[in-house]
Amino acid sequence: MEKRSVPLILAATLTTLAAQPVFRGSEIFPPDEFAARRVRVVEKIGDGVAILLGTSEPPGEMPFRQNSQFFYLTGVAEPRAVVVIDGRAKTTTLFLAPKNDRREQSMFGPGLWPGPEAVTDTGIADIRPRDGLTAALDQITKDHRTVFTPFAAEVLGSQSQGDPTRMWAANKRDPWDGRDSREQTFIAKLKAASPDLEVKDLDPIVNALRAVKSPREVDVIREATRIAGLGIMEAMRDARPGMHEYELQADAEYVFKKNGALGASYFALIATGPNTYYTHYNKNTATLKDGDLVQFDYAPDFKYYQSDVTRVFPANGKFTPRQREYYGIYLKLYQALMTSIQVHMTPKDVTVEAVKKMDAIMASYRFTDPAIKTAATTFVEMYRSFRGGGLGHNVGLEVHDVGGLQAPTFEPGRIFTIEPEMRLEGEHQGVRLEDMILITDRGYENLSAFVPIEIADIEKLMAEPGLSDAQVRVKK
Repeated sequence: MEKRSVPLILAATLTTLAAQPVFRGSEIFPPDEFAARRVRVVEKIGDGVAILLGTSEPPGEMPFRQNSQFFYLTGVAEPRAVVVIDGRAKTTTLFLAPKNDRREQSMFGPGLWPGPEAVTDTGIADIRPRDGLTAALDQITKDHRTVFTPFAAEVLGSQSQGDPTRMWAANKRDPWDGRDSREQTFIAKLKAASPDLEVKDLDPIVNALRAVKSPREVDVIREATRIAGLGIMEAMRDARPGMHEYELQADAEYVFKKNGALGASYFALIATGPNTYYTHYNKNTATLKDGDLVQFDYAPDFKYYQSDVTRVFPANGKFTPRQREYYGIYLKLYQALMTSIQVHMTPKDVTVEAVKKMDAIMASYRFTDPAIKTAATTFVEMYRSFRGGGLGHNVGLEVHDVGGLQAPTFEPGRIFTIEPEMRLEGEHQGVRLEDMILITDRGYENLSAFVPIEIADIEKLMAEPGLSDAQVRVKK
């Protein structure tokens, strides 16, 4: 392929559907998207009341990001907001802090406060000052209403639901700390005010809704995946021996921010050589060496939604014969797994079908290296016994999204990754690919299929100039 000029690289990389940073839910979805979610919560809580706390303001010069559960049901990105969803009255009341000119001018810019603009922006008719929350909670406890509220610790950027919950549990157990999460502190205060109050966990209800994505959510995740793929491809173009892992991270982050990402879905997992052995290696300080493979796993936090894509490529742009054998058999087994995914199938059924294909691949593959054959055999046997699952994880508002892959069958609207790893144990080497799978009415769609994965396509892309070729260098 003829090499492109640098301006063409940038033009192709930075093409975008919506590149403006996002601050409000109304800039992501119309109010009726969030209202429909609250209606489904009302259906589940019966005569009860759901209460969710929005996150607090950041403790310094940091961007504000709402927690996942609160954002999912309201789209409101304001500090210390509180929402009350009444199952009996079938109403929603939003409590907002009053207008604070100093806060807006010095930190956050224009915000929402009780008034007509907030009603229009959120679609919630009943918006009150936050100082009215105490009276509302007093009435709920006096009426002995069942309260549903999240039990898990709030999730902000670059986190998934289990992460902060485990951290706060560890803090609680720590004899030199003893703090509890905001959620558990709120529950304790409710029970202190009304010892007979019944408090139930809202998380299972919201998590079940979040597990299946709406068409609008799919569109945002599709765009997040497009941006992730462009970032990975730019890193591929730029890679060469002598660079540091963090330089490839910079390539992707340039693309992420240029396309309007809030930040990263998770810390950059960019591993070269022996670092590929570690699934979540994230130091990103090693130097790429001639003959190394690079494993690149990184994605943006875009409009509160995540993606998760991984590719493997040679540091020097050309696979060695041994790398072709190692990566080649892994890719065939990986594709056997992917092509076995079908709508309405169980994860177990997918695995059984995949192993049939893997057995045929192993029988016909021409191995020349016993270590590679052993690694491939171990890989297949893992799926034969279904140890560790191996079908990845859900992706949505969090990179390891709620809902898990334990649902009986794969139904339309589910989005998850597959990311099996195959290691050369004696050599401290690993390969792992990862793609974003959307279950559709007719099967599945690989949202990240455009990111090169075949050896010839990777080498072709890596022959193109990268962002480093566009840098203006000052002579010392």
